Amino acid sequence: MTFKCDPQTQEELEVEFIVEPACGPPETLITNGVLVCREICTLEAEVDQSKRHKSQKDLSLSIKGSCEGTQTFKLGSDAVLTPPCPTTFHYIKYKDPSLNVKLPKTKPRYNPRSCSCSTKEDVPIVKLNSLPMGEKVPIVEEKKYNLHVKVNDCNCSCPGDLDVRLGYDLCSQEQEFLCKRKRIVAQALKQVLQLDYDLQDHEVPVVAIMTTGGGTRSYTTTFGSMRALKKLNLMDCVTYMSGLSGTSWAMAHLYRDAYWSQNDLHEKIQEAKKQVTKSKLEMFTANRMKYYYQQLNQRKQEGYPITFIDLWGLIIEYLLNDGKDNHRLSEQKESLINGQNPLPIYVTINIKDKYSTQDFKEWLEFTPYEVGFLKYGAFVHPEDFGSEFFMGHLIKKLPETRLCYLHGMWSSIFSLNLLYIWNRVNSSEEFWHQWTQDKFIDIDEDPHLPTKPYELKSRMFVPPGYLATKLRGVLTDRLAVAQYQNFLKGFQMHDCYIENTHFHRWKATTLDCCPNQLTEYDDHLGLVDAGFFINTSCPPLLRLERKVDVILHLSYSAGSQTLPLEDACKYYKEQGIPFPNVVLTDEDRKHLKECYYFNQSERSGCPILVFFPLVNDTFQYYSAPGERRSEADMAGGNIDVSTCKTPYSTYCLKYSDEDFDKLVNLSEYNILNNQHLICQALHAAIERKRQHCCKN
Repeated sequence: MTFKCDPQTQEELEVEFIVEPACGPPETLITNGVLVCREICTLEAEVDQSKRHKSQKDLSLSIKGSCEGTQTFKLGSDAVLTPPCPTTFHYIKYKDPSLNVKLPKTKPRYNPRSCSCSTKEDVPIVKLNSLPMGEKVPIVEEKKYNLHVKVNDCNCSCPGDLDVRLGYDLCSQEQEFLCKRKRIVAQALKQVLQLDYDLQDHEVPVVAIMTTGGGTRSYTTTFGSMRALKKLNLMDCVTYMSGLSGTSWAMAHLYRDAYWSQNDLHEKIQEAKKQVTKSKLEMFTANRMKYYYQQLNQRKQEGYPITFIDLWGLIIEYLLNDGKDNHRLSEQKESLINGQNPLPIYVTINIKDKYSTQDFKEWLEFTPYEVGFLKYGAFVHPEDFGSEFFMGHLIKKLPETRLCYLHGMWSSIFSLNLLYIWNRVNSSEEFWHQWTQDKFIDIDEDPHLPTKPYELKSRMFVPPGYLATKLRGVLTDRLAVAQYQNFLKGFQMHDCYIENTHFHRWKATTLDCCPNQLTEYDDHLGLVDAGFFINTSCPPLLRLERKVDVILHLSYSAGSQTLPLEDACKYYKEQGIPFPNVVLTDEDRKHLKECYYFNQSERSGCPILVFFPLVNDTFQYYSAPGERRSEADMAGGNIDVSTCKTPYSTYCLKYSDEDFDKLVNLSEYNILNNQHLICQALHAAIERKRQHCCKN
């Protein structure tokens, strides 16, 4: 209804609202202050087909706002129903739900006691709240079929009844891990820092390793960095390790061994070297293409939406393994059971169609314990990620996804290389030839890196043939976006969500003030490499609940070593998240040192930052700290990691043996040579915690 007021006569429209008490019992709500879970019911619909139809007929059932929306029965001429009965709807209990029944084009004979009829289309409408709970009720009774429904209540009175954890606290498994890890860290710090006293629980700092992405380069350098930290006995001082993109490949490789940080890394580095230096020419052979098709088809049958990123994940599987990789994220719990390793955290961002990552991005973290949104405070078990949820309830369980598909998502930015090459070649032969070469244009050195992954259409060109045609048939047209079922589906936003301090800490989208346009209304998540926004895996470490005191920032970026860090600092400042000010002189920018120490202790909750850019400084002249190279060994320090001629471009898939060894040795040396700055940060963190305890 519209009222028009005459501005010349200054007409005014007065509206009176009357608040009346609601009918019915009060609804039980579960909330974390941002998301609200309402009571839901299930409706089981069953069709009995007693006689065959001359031709196939459709019987459609729909509940507006339900998880399933509309479901259609195919009444076949062979008396076989598709889908088989019964079928189930999940819907909000107190939202005046109704079932609309669209019958085959015959005169309907519906039960007047259970449903009414639409005056426009003569369609039966069932008011679901009028039906008795747990009783089978007839709706339509025909000669050839009958429709019965039954309503069941989903009893849910506390957060523990949900399959989605609502809350910003750390999960109980992570808290248990932290208790075990703290004892190991305390003992390691006493040894490394040569303390003459035992650290009390409140004095033990939380140290985190934060890595950046960079394809094979970051995969390789991660091994060198870990070897250095282990040589310095610092691995046992670390509580968390975060990664994205190529570093996630190395982390997953390490965590196959439940005691990797306690064991020698030589064999793991040699295995990584074998994979990096092997020929990539078999990547798209007929047998490999057949394998890709079979795996994607199996994934589709399991219930996953198939995207180009799933194919990219299978390619990564080939690049990093000799055969099929059956590992899954939840299996990494074994490496944490006694607190024997740092807790791994993998990072991605959720985006929306038609919005750039500057306008819409939401951080999503993956650990062996949980997968969840920092902003919404909603988490699911990794075994359930990708399954179908509604209002916090697990509706349809899918098998846990293999790690290779997560690798495809965590490093989806590299799939842009396919698009780059396709646009520059004219024949399939030339395409595949270039794809398997060692040299690639480095996208993170390109200032025109797109911030709208959804706008990148997949124009995949594959060699002609039966397998290639079938492979194209199981892929969608989005190049860089992985799609997974949205485990926030059905939730509603709390009236005061925008004022919630946890939500406010991570709100950074143009839609944050539009609750009906946020993620809980989407059927699927659109997940991409966090590098589409900033090449950092730090946000999960800055959760208030993790209380990280020291961050070892290991940069494996190409191009500018400082730009991702400076962009991250700017973002944290805009969000009001405590983070050290990174101040570099012009001289520093021209000639970066191996390590920088940033400590802004006056800001409460601000971690100490130890920044390791990927540079070749004193390594040119020293093979180890204090050991100057001989003339014969000078070539060992000749490693180019910064110019356009570097053999370590992000999109270089294959290294020579020599290049691999040099990169591992460089990343190891830079940490070994700056042990004093790491120890300085650890001393400062302990002292800060002791002073904080005294003040309180």
